[in-house]
Amino acid sequence: AKLLRLSTNQVFPSSTGIIGVPLPEGQIISRLPSLIASCGSTTDYMRGFAEAILTTDSRPKLFSASVSSGAASITGIAKGAGMIHPQLATMLVYLLTDVAASSSELRKALGHACDDTFHTISIDGDTSTNDTVLLLASGASGIKLRSLDDEFQTALDEVCRSLAQQIVAAGEGVQHVIRLSVKSARNRTEALQVARTVAHSLLVKTAWAGADPNWGRILAAIGRSGVALDPRRVSILIGDQTVCRGAVACDFDSRRAHQELSKPESRVEVRLGRGKSAVEFLTTDLTTEYVRINADYST
Repeated sequence: AKLLRLSTNQVFPSSTGIIGVPLPEGQIISRLPSLIASCGSTTDYMRGFAEAILTTDSRPKLFSASVSSGAASITGIAKGAGMIHPQLATMLVYLLTDVAASSSELRKALGHACDDTFHTISIDGDTSTNDTVLLLASGASGIKLRSLDDEFQTALDEVCRSLAQQIVAAGEGVQHVIRLSVKSARNRTEALQVARTVAHSLLVKTAWAGADPNWGRILAAIGRSGVALDPRRVSILIGDQTVCRGAVACDFDSRRAHQELSKPESRVEVRLGRGKSAVEFLTTDLTTEYVRINADYST
């Protein structure tokens, strides 16, 4: 704060690292002058920042969207590869815009954007205390957020959605991304409860690692989700094939289902037969590479 001539409440520190191990405060402070001197606002500087915060991430994650016919923009940079779980993850996301807006306007827009992006992704279901999503507005463009109607929200949603997808795709040991849809729930809360239970099941995730269309593991996870279901109304689809209807196996092409799950990104759908609410949840397989990373690298 002193070097930038700011008050302390204008500086937001964030970090990841080994839990319980203090950061090397002296080393960090000694390098602040050179870091500040090297700051810039071009695309190269943004990419450099995205690369600088990588740990077990396999690649940098950033995305930009323009608003008001290119007169203003939103740029997002993210870090996260493991311990990714809705609301308490080891995930750092920085969203920067030159639109002019109040704190309350930004908070409302960010809450809306997070609901269907960062709150609906998971890699391993593990959590941490470092979860950070910041939306900062400089106002440099002179364009007020309230004058943009829904355009700013649409652009912010797009940036957050891209970053969320990049986090999942570049997760630790990830070979397959699963786009899990839970449909015909009574409400969103119920749909999320089922989606998270399926997405965090170790048996389901390891089956996905082997591209195994084992619908029984999915059904078992649905059954223990805590949602009071009538199994006779539950269906499961892999790709466009119904593999289970009414908790009973269907006659399906297992080879085609295996091919679907072998794709870098595949689709699994659960129909609860209870209502009209739905949610889409982005998750992954769990591979031996994930185990190797977390066994060999102290996090």
